[in-house]
Amino acid sequence: MQPYQIFFFASLSFLVGVLFKSIGLGAGIVYGTLLLAAVFLLTYFINHRRQFLWFCALTVLVPVGAVYFEAYDVAVRTQHIVFDTPEKFLATVVSNPVIRDAVQEFAVQLRPPYEGGVLIKSARYPQVAYGDVLEITGTITRPAYERYAGYLASKKISGIARFPRIEVTEDNVGLPLKTQLYEIRNRAQYTFERILAPREAAFLNGITFGGYGGFSKDFREAMSRSGTTHLVALSGYNISIIIWAAMGVFLTIFSRRASWILTVLLIIGFVVMTGAEASVVRAAIMGSLVIVARGIGRTYDMRNAVILAALLMVLVNPHVLVFDVGFQLSFLALLGIVYLKPALQKVMHAREEEGFLSWRDNLYTTTSAQLAVAPLLITQFGQFSLTALLANVAILELIPVTMAVGFVMAAVALVSITLATVIGWFVYVLVHIEVLLIQFFSMLYVPLRPSLSLGSVIMYYIFIVGILWWVNRKRI
Repeated sequence: MQPYQIFFFASLSFLVGVLFKSIGLGAGIVYGTLLLAAVFLLTYFINHRRQFLWFCALTVLVPVGAVYFEAYDVAVRTQHIVFDTPEKFLATVVSNPVIRDAVQEFAVQLRPPYEGGVLIKSARYPQVAYGDVLEITGTITRPAYERYAGYLASKKISGIARFPRIEVTEDNVGLPLKTQLYEIRNRAQYTFERILAPREAAFLNGITFGGYGGFSKDFREAMSRSGTTHLVALSGYNISIIIWAAMGVFLTIFSRRASWILTVLLIIGFVVMTGAEASVVRAAIMGSLVIVARGIGRTYDMRNAVILAALLMVLVNPHVLVFDVGFQLSFLALLGIVYLKPALQKVMHAREEEGFLSWRDNLYTTTSAQLAVAPLLITQFGQFSLTALLANVAILELIPVTMAVGFVMAAVALVSITLATVIGWFVYVLVHIEVLLIQFFSMLYVPLRPSLSLGSVIMYYIFIVGILWWVNRKRI
């Protein structure tokens, strides 16, 4: 086996172990894979064929992944938190607070004698900031549902405190760099809110930095019905815009190597600024790999890039593999675009031209991504919009221009709010068109709500893989 093949299958075996342990199949899988590894090892000693030795080594990595998940899970859940009893405790704010429907949400890390992560849902005032030390009086409760508990555990959070009494006792105790990055984000968000109407400001902030802060309930529903919620869940599409824009600017000032380094550092800063959500971390890792590969003159292998991104994220936090829907949607959509899109273009005998405003390329990109994530959307959210393809083809082409001009407006506002307001007129037109398109396609909502079992989901993906195999073998 070649080194790149060893890396791929070793990483895949480790991830399979984490997956099995995450869904409660730990003990049986560990014993089964160890037995299988012993069979491969015995076979190697009998016929001395080297591939059986590789099979043995790769199989052993499955229980290694399971053990890694168990060790991490025990470390996260072993915390000193008093549940279901009114308490007064000190805690440090470790996330950038978000306002949703007049409710302020943020994560805190408890201070001794307590220990652990807690999600705070409080009134909008007093407003807190990353790095504040708070005296909190209230009751911490456990998450009501096991899956929600798993999702919070992926964020290193074990409990929830709703509307406690809060008093800021100290500020600016967080990491200085992280504080500055959050300050840049908050200043840009303030500029959006000052210049644009509330709905347009919230949407621009969402496509630029991610999240639903400031969205009304009706608009969130419209995005869900139109199949456009991914626009505010930062993905490879958003990151690629930032990468190539940054490279274009840096290459006019610095050498090629310096531009690559500065772009990677900018991506890392942007990831921290946006809260390191699964989709943006995945996109940032893969975008950085592209830059590094070109910088050192190496070939960029998409399959290994995908598995490396997944491996790094799971090593940092193994809970994301099963309990973070954003992680799953991000990787499934990417795999759909990488493998399904060329197959669709081949079957449909697609032209090489992208079409007016890239409508043809957007159609194939959106279709492949939607086909890849459809079962997950149905099982997790209970619905799938058949009009999502049209909505995304209509909107996607406007997003890069909107993001670029939005960044320019925020930067100019540091010098002149008057000039930023002039730029804001153009931004408003773009964002308003996108909002109107979302609302229009939400009214054309055609829901698909089948009841899917685990077996039917597995059969669906087996069918997709079979179609890909057939298309790649056939000369169409």
